[in-house]
Amino acid sequence: MLLIDSDETMDAAELVDTAEIPGNGGELQLFKCDEEYSISIKGSGVLMNTWAHQSEDALAELACRKISGRTQPRVLIGGRGRGFTLAAALRHLGEDAEVVVAELVPGVVAWNKGVLGQYAKHPLQDKRTTILEGDVAKRIRSQKQNYDAILLDVDNGPNGLTRKKNDWLYSTDGLTEAYNSLRPEGILAVWSAATSRNFMERLRKVGFKVKQTRVPEQDNKGDLHAIWIAERGLYSGEGSRCF
Repeated sequence: MLLIDSDETMDAAELVDTAEIPGNGGELQLFKCDEEYSISIKGSGVLMNTWAHQSEDALAELACRKISGRTQPRVLIGGRGRGFTLAAALRHLGEDAEVVVAELVPGVVAWNKGVLGQYAKHPLQDKRTTILEGDVAKRIRSQKQNYDAILLDVDNGPNGLTRKKNDWLYSTDGLTEAYNSLRPEGILAVWSAATSRNFMERLRKVGFKVKQTRVPEQDNKGDLHAIWIAERGLYSGEGSRCF
């Protein structure tokens, strides 16, 4: 997810649908321009579109390659977006995997079942996928040592845009809950529009081994987005170093 100031593109686009953001009164807008779609926050810029997703693909690939050899791996994805992260995760996991996607905004789920589905090749139709409409934070808090990987692409990363409550996911408390939701040697992968030294330090403080990667927006061009791959140790509290 990335906020893009693109007034010229939006002027040429057709408003297709809107969706309320639960809990804050905001609104997402789905626009179509030629044969592509974009999702915006009403009154702000473009959050995401169907033509730029290299860094979202990388988020899933970097995490899922680390767990692809495990038996019946379970993955939790926070944020549905346009479906590219889910599609990439499925490509890098075996047939015995289970991928749970938690999406807060029901309208985003509906768009992915409809006009957006073709762009990521309809990953919601994959038998390994389960979609949950609701806050991924609640899912993380309720599950203990249940996931081999958790992928977060929620609200632009640690510096949120759409919903203040999302900040909890990136706080020390939220990261501690994510750590506890992971199985031993599980992976927390986090996407962000920008780097954050403070966030990286919070990951280490919780007990993760952390590596940061910068990935271009699309076709090895555009803004460099940040991806953190944080690994839980075999035992609780093991980690706290860079690898």
